[in-house]
Parts: sequence; C-alpha cells; structure tokens
Amino acid sequence: MIKPGSPMKLWIGRFTLIMSLAAASLVALHPQQPRQRPNPNEEEQDTKLPNGKSQRDEILKNEHEQNIKDAALLVEMAEELKADLEKNDTFVLSMGTLKKTDDIEKLVKKIRARLRH
Repeated sequence: MIKPGSPMKLWIGRFTLIMSLAAASLVALHPQQPRQRPNPNEEEQDTKLPNGKSQRDEILKNEHEQNIKDAALLVEMAEELKADLEKNDTFVLSMGTLKKTDDIEKLVKKIRARLRH
C-alpha cells in the first residue's frame, strides 16, 4: 500500500491528472477549431465522391470520429496505468507498466498528428 503523501502517491496523482487533462483537451479542442472555408480555387480541385459529398469533408469527419475514439482509449489506458502504479508497493516498475507508458505516448502522437493534419 502506498502511504498518503508519499512521493509515489503524488506522482501517480499528478500523472493521472495530466493524462486526464490531455485527453479532455484533445476531445474538447478539436471540435472548437473553426472550419476554414476553402478558397474558390481549392473548391474546384476538391474531389467529389460518387455520392456527391466532398472527399475532404468525409476524411475530416472520419478523422474527428477516430480522434474521439482514440481519446477515450487514452483515458482507459491512463486509468490502467494508474491502477498498475497503485498496486505496485515498491518504487520499481514492471516492464509491462513501462510498455503501457510507451503505448500511451504512441497514441498521443497519433492523435496529435491527425489534429495537425
């Protein structure tokens, strides 16, 4: 059991808070970004799908849905990491716990890349 006020307990709390805020900001900020209107020249170049919809709009819609799914997965992974850290009564981390941090980092980078795209 980790003692209240111990450095490990503080680290776990801070890590959980940071991961939760990161996930929440990814979900919250993406829909708030104003949709840029393409200039008329770009509109002509935009490929239309057989159903008449813009290919660019469909890609953006799919990326947005994937970002929401990945942000939910990120929260779940952060909670699993927190649980692993809390049940570990020593200051030594297992390789599985370290792998989870790598997986979380990869997922965050994937989300960030889609948002910047």
